[in-house]
Amino acid sequence: MNGRVITERIIAHLSALVACDSQNPPRALSATSPMFSYIQDQLGANFEFDLVDHGDGHVTLLAERGRTTTLFNCHLDTVPAGAGWSHSPLELIVRNERAYGRGSCDIKGAAAVLIALSQASEAPMALLFTTDEEGAGGCCVQRFLESSHAQRYERVVVCEPTACRAVLSHRGFLSVKGQFFGAAGHSSESRALTDNAIHRFANWLAAALTYCSAEAEAGRETCFNVGTVDGGIKSNVIADHLDVHWSARLLPGQDNQQLLETLKGLSSPADAEWLVPFSGPSFPSSCVDSESARQWMNQHRVPMIEAVDFWTEASLFSAAGKDAVVLGPGHIEQAHTVDEWVAIDQLNEAIEVYARLLAEPQQDD
Repeated sequence: MNGRVITERIIAHLSALVACDSQNPPRALSATSPMFSYIQDQLGANFEFDLVDHGDGHVTLLAERGRTTTLFNCHLDTVPAGAGWSHSPLELIVRNERAYGRGSCDIKGAAAVLIALSQASEAPMALLFTTDEEGAGGCCVQRFLESSHAQRYERVVVCEPTACRAVLSHRGFLSVKGQFFGAAGHSSESRALTDNAIHRFANWLAAALTYCSAEAEAGRETCFNVGTVDGGIKSNVIADHLDVHWSARLLPGQDNQQLLETLKGLSSPADAEWLVPFSGPSFPSSCVDSESARQWMNQHRVPMIEAVDFWTEASLFSAAGKDAVVLGPGHIEQAHTVDEWVAIDQLNEAIEVYARLLAEPQQDD
């Protein structure tokens, strides 16, 4: 099959996938969503399928042809489209050698490449499609890793956008919601200095920033960020509540739980309550030797970069003891944006790189 035909197939598959609304939230997906029937139809009868609906938009599709120890993982959910697009975000537009549409880069482009590769090759393949990565849920991958299917895979390619370079390391991701409490009253009362929930939060935030700054100076940068704050009623009322949502991204070797306990300890237990919607470990896991993944990429002559700052589900596979790499078409700067796009040459490069990983490793001359 010539290159032009393969490119046309990739674009056709990407157009069909982008048209499937998989925004997360609202995560309005189920096993009966057309996206899954499309993938199964295109992969064909030579594949065996295991489609599992975990509820609340968490769906996993495992597709296997033959037996292989290498698994490719793609999440099919996208961030919400948002406003300001120059065209419908659920319609793929190809212009100036770029394919525009929500999810084209992150990461339906990689999924389209894998479907096209399955049609151009008869090699054994194993593909895991999931729908809850963007909501920081992790349910699909975690449930898969707990299943008997996961045991036969030694290596995993997580197809996030890396410009078709294999990534061997990235930060963890910790998402925390906090609620600070105060005692309402008239702002003329002197106790407002200590009883105001906003003031208590401000004291905590100052201490948290001081701690994180000291960690950075010691070479342990946390990428701490307060994303949203909402509290109080008006300026002449002592605020009795404040809600905050913050996150941190830690380097490999740092521990999410340890940071959480340290920052929680900067406020009185009576002043605040904490909830962790998601905690993803850094990559690679301390239980896995990344040198094995490096050798794997070298064997197949796949170019590498050492690390990125964004989080991926490669950390979950690594924590389960599997060699993992992050490797996919596109650049992270193009993901989650208005008029999201992926370059056509990136899609073409991805199919070549993925095909090499399905083939026997090349020996050095």
